Amino acid sequence: MGDRGDLRMSGREVRRALVTGMGGQLSRELVATAREGVEVCALGMEALDITDREAVRRVVREQSPDVILNAAAFTAVDLAEKESEVADRVNHLAVGYLAEAASECGARLVHVSTDYVFDGLSPVPYLPEHATSPTSVYGRTKRDGEIAALRAADALVVRTAWVYAPHGKNFVATMLRLMHERDEVWVVADQIGSPTSATSLATAIWSLVHAGATGIHHWTDAGVASWYDFAVAIREEARALGAVKIGLARVTPIRTVDYPTPARRPAMSVLSKDATWAAIGPARHWREELRAVLAQMEFPGRSADS
Repeated sequence: MGDRGDLRMSGREVRRALVTGMGGQLSRELVATAREGVEVCALGMEALDITDREAVRRVVREQSPDVILNAAAFTAVDLAEKESEVADRVNHLAVGYLAEAASECGARLVHVSTDYVFDGLSPVPYLPEHATSPTSVYGRTKRDGEIAALRAADALVVRTAWVYAPHGKNFVATMLRLMHERDEVWVVADQIGSPTSATSLATAIWSLVHAGATGIHHWTDAGVASWYDFAVAIREEARALGAVKIGLARVTPIRTVDYPTPARRPAMSVLSKDATWAAIGPARHWREELRAVLAQMEFPGRSADS
């Protein structure tokens, strides 16, 4: 599968947007970073079950949005191996319902996807048109969701990776907790990607929407790291904010084979962003974004005046 991303002016101003998956880390940032003049209706699962086709059609008709931003997803990668039908309903079939509803009301669909659509074996960063080859249920259902989304006219798929935010469950929050509770944490060092703040991602999505982007685009923060590198940076930045106990924790690198999981993770998850950056500007380095996110977070041991 490959659909090169394109940029063209859509000829339609975005005045009203519907965001799915409210309560998740990305949806919250999409609401927070919306441009002035854009009315955003953000709905969580309790207000809109995107796996209910008729509910999706009804809500989209009622809201009559110019753009639908689908930030809802089944992201429990290992659990998806056991609950493949649930993952498929959320990550694939529901996206088809959103695409159908978008086409019916003349809205554009923006769907967020993942580096897990690739097998992680490429020696170079993955281009948007690179053939997909998912190795997990999560990756397969997200790949199928991309296909469903692109059936809608002028649809936009934004692939990203290693997303975290000041709120919610994510790698940064987990590392801060473990480093406070333990003297040593073990982190995989042979999986490579690009940590990406949800704020950076949300801002990029809005920029692509307003630029009239279609097809598949990639966005992550600049630079690359292993999960081990990411954990070490979290420790160092937390220490700079006064978290002494976290700063003293040892971070020990391990191999993927030393930490077996039900779902296989891509060993190399770096996405090529050249085309997207040329269109809307480059991202900041992931370390800068990490520092900005930690400055917003409350975590054990952080200095009150930092």
